[in-house]
Amino acid sequence: MNDVIRTQKLHYTYIQGKTSVEALKGVDLSVKRGEIFGFLGPNGAGKTTTIKLLLGMIRPLKGSLEVLGSDPRRPETRISIGYMPEIADYYRYLTPVELLTMYGDIFGIPAEHLSERIDELLNVVDIAYARGRIMNTFSKGMMQKVSFAQALINDPDLLILDEPTSGLDPVARKKMRDAIKAQREKGKTVFFSSHELSEVELVCDRVGILNKGNLITSGHTDEFLSEKGEKQSLESYFLQTIGEAA
Repeated sequence: MNDVIRTQKLHYTYIQGKTSVEALKGVDLSVKRGEIFGFLGPNGAGKTTTIKLLLGMIRPLKGSLEVLGSDPRRPETRISIGYMPEIADYYRYLTPVELLTMYGDIFGIPAEHLSERIDELLNVVDIAYARGRIMNTFSKGMMQKVSFAQALINDPDLLILDEPTSGLDPVARKKMRDAIKAQREKGKTVFFSSHELSEVELVCDRVGILNKGNLITSGHTDEFLSEKGEKQSLESYFLQTIGEAA
């Protein structure tokens, strides 16, 4: 199966007392194996709800959802997914090595391989120099690097990244982009949610734009052209598309 993520007529409604909010309104989404897919939308569009569904944290009320060809709530599926949350809210009184060891143990990575894997990842995210420091001294950017390493610890087939470049300086952003592209070169699939449209434009193969619970459009990044046939920025296309859907 070529689709790593596939949804059909996906609906989700939050119910609080007598109030209900329809977060997703029949979303049809397809993410292919080995691509980096940018998931865009304004605040309140339904991006976080979609990610929760992909991770099996909540279940759809209507429609169908498959991740890696199966139900994302199955342990066999979850073990092949890596997730980087928007806010790196980890227990700060650990070192990066201790945190990654804990996650490696959760995934059942043998001790003889885990230490080598941690060393490799700390170098990939350029945080090896602080491997033994307690993380309550870390900046937001440093925590983002640790969070990315956490998402990679199990060598996942699917990476779900929520605002991965937030808080990073320009040099660190470039290294993060290179690390994400390296995952694609290994045949991995990356689902990349971000408000940083310039970053999405630089790294993603395809994008989808969500607004008010509806997937407005999706396609290859280089297909977003102006009416005159000249390539425009993804930001311009996004603003134009959201404005038309308002």
